[in-house]
This record gives sequence, C-alpha cells and structure tokens, in this order.
Amino acid sequence: MRSSWKRVLALVFGLQVFSALAARPNVVVIFADDLGYCDTELYGCDEVPTPNINRLAEEGVLFTDGYVSSPVCSPSRAGLLTGRHQQRFGHEFLPLVGEESKAGLPVGEVTLADAMKQAGYVTGMIGKWHLGSAEEFHPINRGFDEHFGMQPGATDYIDPTREDVRSYLPPQAAKQKVGKWEGRSARAQVTRGMEPVNEEEYLTEAFTREAVAFIEKHHERPFFLYLPYTAVHGPLQVTKKYYDRFPQIQDEGRRIYAAMTSALDDGIGEVLDALEENGLEQNTMVVFLSDNGAGVADYCTNEPLRMGKQTMFEGGVRVPYVIRWPAGIPKGATYNYPVSSLDVFPTALSAAGGTLPEEGVLDGVDLVPYLTGLNTSKPHEQLYWRAGEVWAIRDDSWKLIHAADRYWLYDLNKDIGELNNLAEKRPDMVERLTARYDQWNKGNIEPLWPAYAAKNMPEFAVDGIQVSWPF
Repeated sequence: MRSSWKRVLALVFGLQVFSALAARPNVVVIFADDLGYCDTELYGCDEVPTPNINRLAEEGVLFTDGYVSSPVCSPSRAGLLTGRHQQRFGHEFLPLVGEESKAGLPVGEVTLADAMKQAGYVTGMIGKWHLGSAEEFHPINRGFDEHFGMQPGATDYIDPTREDVRSYLPPQAAKQKVGKWEGRSARAQVTRGMEPVNEEEYLTEAFTREAVAFIEKHHERPFFLYLPYTAVHGPLQVTKKYYDRFPQIQDEGRRIYAAMTSALDDGIGEVLDALEENGLEQNTMVVFLSDNGAGVADYCTNEPLRMGKQTMFEGGVRVPYVIRWPAGIPKGATYNYPVSSLDVFPTALSAAGGTLPEEGVLDGVDLVPYLTGLNTSKPHEQLYWRAGEVWAIRDDSWKLIHAADRYWLYDLNKDIGELNNLAEKRPDMVERLTARYDQWNKGNIEPLWPAYAAKNMPEFAVDGIQVSWPF
C-alpha cells in the first residue's frame, strides 16, 4: 500500500510528525444548499437517515456551533470563497441574475480557487455558483480549471413532468405556476466550462457523477474540488428512487424534502467512496457545511434553533458543519467553540502549504491548530453579521440582534432557541455588544448593489413584531 510507511510514522511519532511529513492533502469542500440544522442525523435528529454525512463526523470533527457569514445563498458563498466578511467588499445581497447584470463577486477579490491554484493544485468547481452571471464572474475566470454546473441560484433538478418524478409546490406558489415545462431556461443553463450541455439526469446525481469523475481524473496530483450542491434548495423535486424510501411521511412536501436530503447523502457517500477507491481518503480534507439554515417552512427544520434562512436568528446562520482529515485532525471529535465558514479558506490553504495573505486581510482562521489541541483558545472572540440595517453579533455565549429598530438579546448557553429576550433586563450588555459591532462595522463598505427583496410575511415576524429581512 502506497501510504503504509506514513501510517507507520503516524503510529510511532504521533499525529504532529505524521502531519508534517505527509504529502499535501487534497481538499474537497461540499457546500449543501439550505440544509437545516435538524435535517440530518448530525445533531440528534433521526427522521431522515444520513449515514454518509454521519460518516464524515465519525471520521472527523463535528462542530456544534458552526456558522456562516450570511443567512442567504450568494453572500454566504462570497464569504466562504474569500475567507473575508463579504461586507468588506460590498457583496452584501443577492446579485441580479442574467448576463446583463454587473453584480457579482468583485473581480479584485482572491478566491480560494485562485490561492489553491497558486499553491500548485488543480482546481474544479461542480454545482451552483450564484456569484454573478456575467462572463467576468464565471468560475473559469475565478481560479477554477474545470467547471460543471450553473451560475444562477436555482433551477429545476429534472423534468418535473416525467412519470418517475415527484414535485411539490406550496399552495401560494402553485397558483403562480402556469404552462408546461419546456426545459431549463437560459438563466439556469447547465454548462461544462462555458459550453451549454443538455443534462437530463437528476441534478444531484449529475453533480455527484462529475465530482467522482474529477477525483478519478486527478487522483495522482493534489486537487481542490468545490462541490456546492443545489440540494436541498427548492424547487422540491425528486425521483421515485428516493421518494419511495419515505412512505411513512404523510406530508407531501416533507416527504419530497426528505427524499432530496437522502439523495444528497447518497451523493456524498459516492464521493467518499471515490476517495477511498483511489487511496486518497486518509490525506484528503473534506469540509461539509450548508450555505445557510433551512427556510422558514413546514417541510424543513432547524430545531432546536429559532427561525431560519433570511433571518439573523440561529436557524438562519448556524449550520451543519464537519471537517474530516484523518491524516491531520482527530477522529470522532466534537468541537464546541464557535467557528465560521470564513475559516475554510485559511484552513484549506494552510494545509495545502500555500501562502496566506498578510495578517488582517482574512477574517477566517486556520482551524487545524485548534482541532489538534496545539491552540486551546477560541478561534473567534466575536462573530458578526450584517444585511443593511439588520445586524447581529455573537460574543462568547451572548447573541445580540438588531432589526426593526429593536434589540433581541440572548444567552445561548441557557437559551439555544432564542426565546427569552434579555434586552430590557441587560441594557449594559446591549450597549457593550453594540459598541463592538460598531467597531467591526468601521471596516466595511456600503453594498455594491441594493437588496434583491425582503421577507416580511407573518411567519418572519418576531415576538409579534413585523420585521423586514433584506436579502
């Protein structure tokens, strides 16, 4: 076995020596879409079996307090791929789609793909981009050698009129759905590189197929694979292969959503199997997380967290988060200090032996020293969020949200569900956290484009107060 001598060294000298001598790891970042905190089995929920996502946690580190930098898709992706708060460079809201739109991840920002390519890695992106539709924003122009996927935020997974497909639309959306399916629109065209392709396979399976092919093609050299699935983002569509796994779920929307989650888990399993079959499982860093929490809908859940996508409550920004790297970090561990999606950039690049930017450029940190115990302090003293006039800060166990000209303050150690607003009882803490937020906010700029829209329906109200959550 080609890596047997490394395993002997690991046993004799321990993890630190092994890590120092091991070849540079491959890096695979799997970014689920709208996957809720309680949509897998990671945190004690069990309605939908997710054995392959569980496998990542059993063979790696599970984060209980893993956060993203935005509660909506595109800004969250901008933060992940730059390691910087997106407010630093104006990517605060969803960009308009269409080639005529000039909104997208600013071309002056260095992406993780740029940095990994500079470090000598082959880079590939398979899945949902959602960081600008114009050619200048295309993944091929942002550091990726290979690309298969789509640039906008959502599309049909498959022809919903097929007999083996089950779809669900909430009643209000169904009223607006007219006409027959005529294929994916140009705005949602799947491309290989920049060339359109006619993809007829269920999209989750197609992305998995391409990811496995990328691994097999590049297994003899270091690679970075960014795999942002569209699952489980709407529209709710799935083939009977997965739908038939959940006859016990009576609600149709919940059943299809569960089936989509199961398809995602199957795909992750195939990717992990491909790594193992190519002898890469020990020295490949696999990062798994979601771009934000699940939506505020009946068919998905962020329990025990409050609310969900588009909001600054825990259900919107705390997500499933796992890192597996058998050659470099502990196996089967749980990490309880808050970490951020911004940490993916420096963690991956440091492991790859790349050169990190000068101090202060990145907002994320290299998590490996914290996971191995070399650094016993917290990776972050504070975490911050901003979407226009709505903002939030987490400082130790304290969480402060400002929205609708009001404050909501919680002690997450005692109130993970954010049900007991302490703002009136602890004005001192409100003042302290507001001052820290203001200091952080001085390093930000105004959004480069206006908010796409805002959620202000009754289900997005908080304690009876209507809130407009811009995105």
